[in-house]
Amino acid sequence: MSNGDIFVGEMIGTAILILFGAGVCAAVTLRFSKARAAGWVVIAFGWGFGVLAGAYTAAPLSGGHLNPAVTLGLAVDTGVWDKVWIYLLGQITGAMIGAVLCYLVYFAQFRANVRQTGTTEGTVDEPVPTLGIFSTIPEIRNPVANLITEILATIALVLPLLALVGSNRHVEGIGIGLIPGQEGIYGSGIAILLVALLVVGIGLSLGGPTGYAINPARDLGPRIIHSVLPIQNKGTSDWGYSWIPVVGPLIGGLLGGVIYNAAF
Repeated sequence: MSNGDIFVGEMIGTAILILFGAGVCAAVTLRFSKARAAGWVVIAFGWGFGVLAGAYTAAPLSGGHLNPAVTLGLAVDTGVWDKVWIYLLGQITGAMIGAVLCYLVYFAQFRANVRQTGTTEGTVDEPVPTLGIFSTIPEIRNPVANLITEILATIALVLPLLALVGSNRHVEGIGIGLIPGQEGIYGSGIAILLVALLVVGIGLSLGGPTGYAINPARDLGPRIIHSVLPIQNKGTSDWGYSWIPVVGPLIGGLLGGVIYNAAF
């Protein structure tokens, strides 16, 4: 794969991931959305479908990592590090583009970013916080606990993913089925579907404490965009917390690769 193919593939795939993921969060959060208050299960499946669509789209060009933690885990597993930087650059760029696209889809809802709240003196408009549409926010702000959650949730992503990819030079896994030249859609392609379902499962089971970033690009890129977009009453971008959904998944990705390499 050329550097250009990798960058374009990761940029497009990650943009699609964030468009779906931030999109479902916007749909559930914003007033005047038909999916408002649809709940956590809807969010988990929305992100899973985002992984499905983004990875299938990017796979012929870049393999469809879409996640720096996955890229690091694969690098640890294979020992190939020279392309890591271009994967990460494409992922961050794509995440920022996807956040902008989400904003454009829900432009009218963002413009109407207020909610009616009853008071003793009548009804007033109160802004709906929007950071949770773009990035993660912990339910209980405890840096150590939040960091551990992100590390473990990312290991729970990367370790099974490596088993599906079968990239380890000692063991052949189920196979991601996305090697150009193979029959069908670059092989069976079943592993991307399984990884998408894995992400849904992580969201349902491990997403409660922090919102399961499990992907530094997924959190950092949209957080940057949230900080600069002219969203009415958007609230803080919470930069004091922003290092946890970056550092935690990076550590988890590295540990997932180390564990897989050692055990398999």
